[in-house]
Amino acid sequence: MSGLLRYLHCSPAWRVLRPAAPGMQGGRFRSNYAAEEGIEEEIQFAAARQEDPSSLYSDHIPTNAVQKLLLSAGSAVMALYDPYRHDMVAVLGETTGAVALRKLRDQMRRDPEGLQILQERPRIRMSTLDFQTLREMPDGTFGREYARFLDVNHVTPDTRMPVKFVDDEELAYVAQRYREVHDLMHTLLGMPTNMLGEVVVKWFEAVQTGLPMCILGAAFGPLRLNNKRMKKLGVLVPWAVQSGRNARCVLNFYYEKRWGQSVASLREEIGILPPPEIKA
Repeated sequence: MSGLLRYLHCSPAWRVLRPAAPGMQGGRFRSNYAAEEGIEEEIQFAAARQEDPSSLYSDHIPTNAVQKLLLSAGSAVMALYDPYRHDMVAVLGETTGAVALRKLRDQMRRDPEGLQILQERPRIRMSTLDFQTLREMPDGTFGREYARFLDVNHVTPDTRMPVKFVDDEELAYVAQRYREVHDLMHTLLGMPTNMLGEVVVKWFEAVQTGLPMCILGAAFGPLRLNNKRMKKLGVLVPWAVQSGRNARCVLNFYYEKRWGQSVASLREEIGILPPPEIKA
């Protein structure tokens, strides 16, 4: 047993979680992997990974079944402790979502627009988008409202971590695409990045994707809400679930080609139902 623990402790997969543990401050975990205690180890690990012949894509970290189990358990605990730990939510999704990712990939292959996305592999990054142009679009257009969402919530698409633990290159892209359109779902659903907004989006995504991390977030996220927000959630969750069931697969839309489309018409095309009115 001690030999197994030493092996896992030194394994590349386990190193992803280790640097996070010393970063616990004030009851919350830091998500910054550039903490001094982890920098040298991360650099050495990155260099070793690039030389690993079993890597399937640039950020891939090969892992066996035992390592995936430990990563799943560790990331689930950290994600439940602090739902804002997007890095741990990402690890959990990659190590538990293989079946759901295959279903999503198959849906994309059967759809002309989804197939085009799989073939062209677009990325939603600061380096691939002209945000000044998006900000100058008319109010109500998808591009303008997406840029407004990012500005108001002080986030960028580059905050999404690269996929590392999915052992299939095409499925890794599907996972990355889902991760990068998450903020677009916030925009289309009209949800902020606070806990209430995240839970509502997770309910929508859980129905849409079947990814275990979405189901977990939808189920346990409400525990973090106060009574006032729980009342709002009672109205918003049925709408999110119904919209998720009614909507076409959200990964089958080439959003980069739809910035000039109105949010209202894009919602209607996808199948997102009109949001309910919530009393302040």
